[in-house]
Amino acid sequence: MLYLPVLAGKSPPLAAALTLGLCLGSTPGDAIAGAARHNVVLIMTDDEDLAAHAFMPKTKALIEDQGATFANYFISYPWCCPSRASILRGQYAHNTNVVGNEPPWGGYETFHELGLEQSTLATWLQAAGYRTAMIGKYLNRYEPKHDGVPPGWDEWHVGGNAHASYDYILNENGRTVRYGSEPEDYLNDVLSRKATEVIRTSAAAEEPFFLYVLPFNPHSPSVAAPRHEGMFADAELPRPPSFDEADVSDKPAFIRDLPPLSQEQIDYLEYEYRKRIASLQAIDDMVESIVATLADTGQLDDTYVIYSSDNGFHMGEHRLIAGKDTPYDEDIRVPMVMRGPGVPAGARIEALVGNIDLAPTIAEIAAAEVPDFVDGRSFVPLLQDPDQPWREAFLIERRRLEEQLVRQSRFNGLTPGELDQAATFNGIRTRDMLYVEYGSGERELYDMRADPFQLANVIRKTDPALVATFSERLEALAGCAAGQCRGLEDLPLPGAQPATGLHATAKDAGVHVE
Repeated sequence: MLYLPVLAGKSPPLAAALTLGLCLGSTPGDAIAGAARHNVVLIMTDDEDLAAHAFMPKTKALIEDQGATFANYFISYPWCCPSRASILRGQYAHNTNVVGNEPPWGGYETFHELGLEQSTLATWLQAAGYRTAMIGKYLNRYEPKHDGVPPGWDEWHVGGNAHASYDYILNENGRTVRYGSEPEDYLNDVLSRKATEVIRTSAAAEEPFFLYVLPFNPHSPSVAAPRHEGMFADAELPRPPSFDEADVSDKPAFIRDLPPLSQEQIDYLEYEYRKRIASLQAIDDMVESIVATLADTGQLDDTYVIYSSDNGFHMGEHRLIAGKDTPYDEDIRVPMVMRGPGVPAGARIEALVGNIDLAPTIAEIAAAEVPDFVDGRSFVPLLQDPDQPWREAFLIERRRLEEQLVRQSRFNGLTPGELDQAATFNGIRTRDMLYVEYGSGERELYDMRADPFQLANVIRKTDPALVATFSERLEALAGCAAGQCRGLEDLPLPGAQPATGLHATAKDAGVHVE
């Protein structure tokens, strides 16, 4: 099977990485020698793509311009619950076993029943003496009325299916609170107020804190705050070269069989796009409020503020109606910016970084111990030297197709066997290339330097030896765990440009977070 690493016949470096779990440097999460107890604020939006992020001027001014932009930040599994589970655990989805939004493949119930809540970023930081708080959206299917507060969280203000932004329930530290339909009940503003309260309380207690804020926007139905309704009414839907792709003959069957977008579909996409960027304005206000509160409480200079999204979103690219769950850049490449002590202002970091790296990075900042099961790595060293050697490859996965996606038009008419084949893929993303293998046996290879919009699948024009190397590496990565993953990621791939950013902790690199 594609997912199981096989040692027989592997080249010596690959076999060594598989058997020894080699990692260039020590394990992630090593304590930063002599580091202060820095606060961390992680803001994680829902379905925010790079095109929509361009409409966030306050976030740009307050985080991006004051810190670093990670230009090659990717989501390993571009679907809500799998990505959120990976962020909390620092693992690829094939190791969390959370591969969907609904049981038995995913959702809150699966995360809970597997015992994954017993060891997350929250428990690690709490054990290290941090005050921890989650505000907003946890995992899909979490029910505020009966699911309670998971281990590791000192403050908990979390909703369930609250995307409508009004008439919702929050679980507030174990107590359910119902909100109504008045302007002051608008969800994102409520979450913003909760976040600033946590900052003020933690600052007054003189405790280091980890604040994880998860707005529900711009996820559909993309409800804007009253003050932002009607904004961007004339905004034009972005139409990159991949929009309504003219020739999809080299794409996998589920795209190849799609007709060109109709005018009605394009009008719908433009309507949704305008709603999405309007709904983001309240998050832009949230960022401003959080940064202002950090400044007011004297915490800003001692706090790392990280902003990203759980996955991207396609809006007509490759003939696909609004959604995610593909290996293409629209879905896996998301905004990622960070400011904080020692982070150079205006820096652009090109190294390959992913959502599985957030937990070990934050743990290193907090000098918290990280369990051996973690697949990701701390990117603290990149803040000191963005040009050092780094991982060469990052795994992209889809192990299950949700029923709601099955009902979408692009899968209508498939037999159960065909659907099962179309439902799975594994891929390797490097800084320069994307290689994908589908359960159907179809394959794609894109040269991102020559073809950044992923229009020309060059799999049939590529040296079979290079394709075989990618396939072999992918087979191993798709079944890797912990240090084995990092060792495999670090091995060079023929035809790829050398990556930068050495896999080592700040301690190993002889640097520190100021």
